[in-house]
Amino acid sequence: MTRKQSQPINILMADDDEDDRLLTVDALKESRVLNNLFCVEDGVELLEFLRHEGRYTDTDKYPRPSLILLDLNMPRKDGREALQELKNDPKLRGIPVVILTTSKEEEDMLRGYDLGCASYITKPVNFEGLVELMRALGRYWIEFVELPHD
Repeated sequence: MTRKQSQPINILMADDDEDDRLLTVDALKESRVLNNLFCVEDGVELLEFLRHEGRYTDTDKYPRPSLILLDLNMPRKDGREALQELKNDPKLRGIPVVILTTSKEEEDMLRGYDLGCASYITKPVNFEGLVELMRALGRYWIEFVELPHD
């Protein structure tokens, strides 16, 4: 294992479904992917976290993520609106965003890519599928992709 592979990455998950967040935490542990996972519940919180606003002002406690896992259907500000806003922000647009959603709508997929997401993935229907997805995402984003540092 190289030094790059042994360094955890910061993943920020934006999803309003508490069960999905907990399952993702468990799936990441089960997949043994080395990372730090932070969670927010909607697009408003996502942008506050990224901009270090509101309760997210402590940059040591809430570091800039290396990767964002984004659900589309959330209250207050949905994933589409949040993605558009963060990709229009010169300080944030370089953070890769993986849309992880239940939506299988072609329109959502096309819009996500148009707005600048790195990948569009439909959530697996069972825990084993989620573990395998987290393992694959971890391998790809940690072992293969060169991510910029802060």
